[in-house]
Amino acid sequence: MTTTPQTADNFSDIGPQELDLTQDVAELTRDLLDIFSVSSDEKRIADAVEKQLTSLEHLSVTRDGDSIIARTNWGKDKRIVLAGHLDTVPLPQVEGSLGTVPSQWVEEDGEKVLYGRGATDMKGGVAVQLALAAALTDAHYDITYVFYDHEEVASELSGLARLMRNHESLLTDADFAVLLEPTNGTIEGGCNGTMRFWIHAHGKASHSGRSWVGENAIHKMADVLGRLATYEAQTYDVEGLAFREGLNAVQIEGGIAGNVIPDHSKVHINYRFAPNKTLDQAIAHVENVFEGYELEFVDKSSAARPGLDADLSRSLIESVGQEPKPKYGWTDVARFSEIGIPAVNFGPGDALLAHTDNEHVSAEAIRECYRALHQWLTA
Repeated sequence: MTTTPQTADNFSDIGPQELDLTQDVAELTRDLLDIFSVSSDEKRIADAVEKQLTSLEHLSVTRDGDSIIARTNWGKDKRIVLAGHLDTVPLPQVEGSLGTVPSQWVEEDGEKVLYGRGATDMKGGVAVQLALAAALTDAHYDITYVFYDHEEVASELSGLARLMRNHESLLTDADFAVLLEPTNGTIEGGCNGTMRFWIHAHGKASHSGRSWVGENAIHKMADVLGRLATYEAQTYDVEGLAFREGLNAVQIEGGIAGNVIPDHSKVHINYRFAPNKTLDQAIAHVENVFEGYELEFVDKSSAARPGLDADLSRSLIESVGQEPKPKYGWTDVARFSEIGIPAVNFGPGDALLAHTDNEHVSAEAIRECYRALHQWLTA
């Protein structure tokens, strides 16, 4: 099957000409879904968001690339950050189309459900941010709204990291942060850390008909795979939440032909570690597991402690009315934690649907997230 490259140009005629932040928050989510914004193609959605935010007199707006910071300045005692990313992973390749842009509403068991790339991860959350930004002309706290690019790609490209470097003073005066990643409408505290690394094995190439002349690099990887197969991942209690770890091979490469003994192989390993470990402690752990091997690290991101003991966190938990859970995946709450701001995840949609071909979120889940945050911010 021949497919058309996924670029913003292919979808330039799809989606609203501009956003209406005062409409039903679920319909606003649909409008956001209909704006193509795969990582590195966030300009159109960032333009649309910036245009509406700058029209709101109670906000001061700063743009950096395709990331935006909008702040109230009411002189309140506390400041809250509401943050979310604008980009999505690539669209699913569906026969006869490029995938789920535009979006579609489906009636399921008497409930309206919205399908489309980014429905859960995380345009439902972004819609809640934007609706709150328009509705709240006063609140119990000052609010910093953060919208950023390049979350779904390598860490060094992160728009949030760039904002923290270039506009530190606009972020570090906050007392608490909420990242509107999908959590099925409950609070998820902290996040596991993550790292990825390669282990290489070297051999000697030869014709497979004379294999004894060579050294098979793939066979040499058996010890590494054996260590992974027998590794027992642990669960750690951190501030009352049970964080499950994982150490897994995610890629393996080696060999050039069916009649050649391979002289090189490599395995790509991902370690998800609980927030009871610092990044250095996590590195030391995998170096111990793979003692005798050189690890080529390609990505390292710290974990974040839950932060549920903060006063603002406790008040949010009370407003949401559900028992908090741990965040097993890595999210940008870790970046806020690193700059001293307690942060939690709270947003509409099931995280298990993120990046799937049938990504969807119910209208009521989006509305309930909006109601919970509106109540908390104005109580």
